[in-house]
Amino acid sequence: MGDFWVFGYGSLIWRPGFDYVEARRARLHGYRRALCIYSFVHRGTPDRPGLVLGLDRGGSCVGMAFRVEHTAREQVIAYLREREQVTGVYLERMLPVRLEDGARADAIAYVADRGHSQYAGALDETAAAAMVRGASGHSGPNEDYVANTVRHLQALGIRDHWLEEVDRRIAR
Repeated sequence: MGDFWVFGYGSLIWRPGFDYVEARRARLHGYRRALCIYSFVHRGTPDRPGLVLGLDRGGSCVGMAFRVEHTAREQVIAYLREREQVTGVYLERMLPVRLEDGARADAIAYVADRGHSQYAGALDETAAAAMVRGASGHSGPNEDYVANTVRHLQALGIRDHWLEEVDRRIAR
């Protein structure tokens, strides 16, 4: 077992929280980045839930693939499970990604569990913005989470028109 890859599409892009030896833009086919997960703790409360990102079925998603040395496999996977699997809303999958140079790699990715009670479903930009606006949790305002993600994607030259439109509607 050699080095392995982790696919980041949201906060993992700008705050991976683990050591890696290489980071490259990558595209995951079959899933899209979406504000499709209710947040009751980090970006909202049970009374006023916010939304966080998940990989939902359909389309494709450009994000970052992080190559991790094989010697750190157990430590990094344990960290990712603690970070991403607190409520079990994500399914851990090994999925093929296409790296920026066209090479293919299998990467650990966390996709939305559509059967979980925190799955918000497919929301349009107006509905997503309305849920995000004013929501706040232990990790701060939901608006900051969306804005940080959009700014970091743009800094990497990654465009996500849907998320950018949600961010614009939040600001209105």
